Amino acid sequence: MAIIDVKDVSIRYITGDFKDIGLKEYVTRRLTGNYHVKEFWADRHVTFSLDRGDMLGIIGSNGAGKSTILKAISGIMVPTEGSVSVRGTVAALLELNAGFDGELTVRENTFLRGALLGYTHEFMVDKYDEIIAFAELESFQDRPFKQLSSGMKSRLAFSIACLVNPDVLILDEVLSVGDGAFRKKSGNKMREILKNGVTAILVSHSLDQVRELCSRILWLDHGKQIAFSDEVSLHCDAYEEFLQCRRVPENRDDIERLAESCRLRREEEKRERRRTQTEKLLNILEKSEDAAALEAALALVRRVKPEALAQ
Repeated sequence: MAIIDVKDVSIRYITGDFKDIGLKEYVTRRLTGNYHVKEFWADRHVTFSLDRGDMLGIIGSNGAGKSTILKAISGIMVPTEGSVSVRGTVAALLELNAGFDGELTVRENTFLRGALLGYTHEFMVDKYDEIIAFAELESFQDRPFKQLSSGMKSRLAFSIACLVNPDVLILDEVLSVGDGAFRKKSGNKMREILKNGVTAILVSHSLDQVRELCSRILWLDHGKQIAFSDEVSLHCDAYEEFLQCRRVPENRDDIERLAESCRLRREEEKRERRRTQTEKLLNILEKSEDAAALEAALALVRRVKPEALAQ
């Protein structure tokens, strides 16, 4: 049985000019049939399902509808069309400061966030030390939350979400914040909780992160579902090439052609880097008088391009 089941979901925003024209003019226009609104479909006909232990990576340019579909799954928004079914408790990190009060301390915010996620005070007392230790905020427990850096805030939010044992974990660009050491640590934690059966969704502009962590992928473009698949590397390659050419694929063949173009382009870039490196090394061999530098360059040329020495 699917943990998350999204069926033909479409989400519409309606915008008008009520704030600009005022109540009197609004009523007049409604009565005369001259009041018009604009419709904007953030997502159109999105369909996918996730089982226990799956991790979905959602990719797409800004404005693709990624965050909107996350809000529907989290229960923040109700789809205009279609349905969303989620089984189990959900911990969602959609915005860095969501669920935190800048005037409260780190300690107080930890319990506040836990309460918003539906956990008891006793449960949070048991988990508190573990949460703070993972977030590496032992020295900041009694500091106001607003004094933390964005990386510290992200570490606390991620720590709370991961260590309170949700059934579904939703992350919107959270793993991209923080230093390299914490990103590695959070990635290891994600792999650990996925092994324990948590179903996760990650929105990220880091394709390397999606390739490394995700078992399924959803590609959105201007609200349209381009693909949903377990072929993560294929679609990441295709999306990487799409960012270069901006040619939206219409079918499976287009996706495979984009992925192949990406692989060919990377191979050519690799060859070009190697040629540039070899030229620099050969230049050192020709002009340098430093014996150690000459020997190092010569050894490297023998390894990467021995035919150059025969010329």
